This record gives sequence, structure tokens and C-alpha cells, in this order.
Amino acid sequence: MTQPTEQPADFRAGFAVFVGRPNVGKSTLTNALVGRKVAITSNRPQTTRHTIRGIVHRTDGQLILVDTPGLHRPRTLLGQRLNDVVAQTLGEVDVIGFCVPADQKVGPGDRYIAQQVVAAVGRTPVVAIVTKADLVPQQRLAEQLVAVSELGREVVTEERAQREARRRRRDAAPSAKGTGGRPAAQRSEDTPAGWAHVIPVSAADGFQMDEVAELLVSLMPVSPPLYPEGDLTDEPEVTMMGELIREAALEGVRDELPHSLAVVVDEVSEREGRSPDNPMLDVHASLYVERDSQKAIVIGKRGARLREIGTRARAQIESLLGTRIYLDLHVKVAKEWQRDPRQLSKLGF
Repeated sequence: MTQPTEQPADFRAGFAVFVGRPNVGKSTLTNALVGRKVAITSNRPQTTRHTIRGIVHRTDGQLILVDTPGLHRPRTLLGQRLNDVVAQTLGEVDVIGFCVPADQKVGPGDRYIAQQVVAAVGRTPVVAIVTKADLVPQQRLAEQLVAVSELGREVVTEERAQREARRRRRDAAPSAKGTGGRPAAQRSEDTPAGWAHVIPVSAADGFQMDEVAELLVSLMPVSPPLYPEGDLTDEPEVTMMGELIREAALEGVRDELPHSLAVVVDEVSEREGRSPDNPMLDVHASLYVERDSQKAIVIGKRGARLREIGTRARAQIESLLGTRIYLDLHVKVAKEWQRDPRQLSKLGF
């Protein structure tokens, strides 16, 4: 009988979430830390639509990395629901990784997200992670680290001032419980304003990957492991299959299509009549778009593009499952599904 691995007394375990603008490398960072693909990646923004957990096993601790959709100003009901997923996740984790890419100047989108994070988290530590460090020279990386640090100081200082103003208004108002407006207990704000840490990283070449994992573990509570050793994600295989199909479909498409594309795995069944040592799964899935013109883009001339999607997705799914599959794809139109509550529920949002 295998004995459980003895854990050190100071073993730590907990949840960390990566947040940031769409397409700043959150999913790539998650996959690199886990050591296996658990989140789909694309150069298109808003690739991630579901909260995905990847599990990192270390001798000193266990990290459960929560990959979320990118925070953004929502324009559709889908966008609002994706933001709601992120907001809910922020209140349930032990550490937040605020991701900013090294190759893009800090802008209004980063400030907006930083403000949302700082306003929501209370005492949860926030680590600023400057991603894609391999894409810029050392001097540019140093400048970005300074800019990100300054953003943290500004946003945290602003939030503390707003909290203090709200506290003073509450204290000045007559108490409903008859305390005569006595000052409430005050939370100490004597810690320096800014992020708990700022660290550069590159998932592409491995720069500081061990360091960022060690830093995140150090901020976790002392705890036994939360998942069995060997588990790399808690995502259902059907969900991951749908995400891999969507990733394949996003390759080389127009900017408008990623937001309008959803995938539902309709059925997975074992092929009858196959020998036990040579099994095959039949996977049937539907790709949903919002307009007939988008359907034509996905299918391509004489179905060429849909066949390419199937070939790419099949290879990824077979790698995930460790068995051969037959992948049957159909493209359907669900008009304005991003704005329709009933359609969103049907598609799993």
C-alpha cells in the first residue's frame, strides 16, 4: 500500500487568481506553471470564458491557479457575466496576481482593472506580475516595472482616501443603534501603499517561473494539500474538449469572430465494436455564431476551414484523453446570443 507523502509542518496551500486586461498572458502563465495545457490560449482577446483551475504541486506548497476571463468594460450581457465571474473569484482567493504585459505601456485599461481589484480585495495581497518579459530589452523591462509600481501606489492611495471618506461619513451620521455616532474601530493603514510585490516573468522562455511560484506559495496560508498529488486541473474533460475546439476555431479569424463564437459538446460516446486495446470515442460538437456571414467564415470555402479546425482540435483532444477520437463538428447560428439571457444559459454562461 502506497504511503502518503509526508508534508513539512510549514506546508502551504491555497488559491491564486490571475487578473488583467484580455490577452496579457494569463492563460499562458497558468499553463507554464502547471506544466500542462489546462487553459486555451490565443492572440485574440477574451479567449478565456470560464474559470479554470490549474494545480501546481511543489515540495513546499500547492498552488491552485484560477484563470479567469479578462476584465474589461462590458458591452454585452456576456461581457457583464464574464466580469461577474472575475468579481466573484476575487473574493474567494488567497492571493491575486495582477498581470501587465512588458511590451505595452501601462494604460487606462490597466488602471481601470487595478482600481476594480483594489476596491474589491480588502486585505488580500496583490502581486503585480509583468508578463512577456522576453519581448522587451532589459532597459524597457526596468521602465515597465517602475510604471507598474507607480500605478500600484497611486491606485492604493486613491482607494484608501475613498475608504477614509466613507468611514468619516458613516461616523458623522447618527447611529441606528443609538451609539451617538461614536467613531468605529479603525483599520490600520500604516502599511506602504502599493502592490505586495512586483515581479517580471516570461512563460515563453521560463524566466523567473520558479521565482513567481515560490513567491505565490509564500503568501498562501499554512495548510495541507487541497488536491491529491498528480491532479493538474479540476475541469471536466467535456469542458476542456469544448475549449480546445474553440481555440482551434480562433486561429486566423477576423477580430469580430472570437466574441461571437461558442462551442457546445453535444455528445461523447464509445465507438461500438472496437477492441479494448484500440478504443475510439465519437465526439459530436456544435460551434455557435451570431450571423450567417460568420458561419461562412468558420466553414470556409468548400468546408476547408472547418476541416482544419477539426484536424487541430482532434490532435489536442487526443493528447488530452490519451485515446483516438472521431470529431464531428457542425456550425449553427444563434442570433445575438451574447445579448440573450436564454441563449447564454443554453450555451453555459
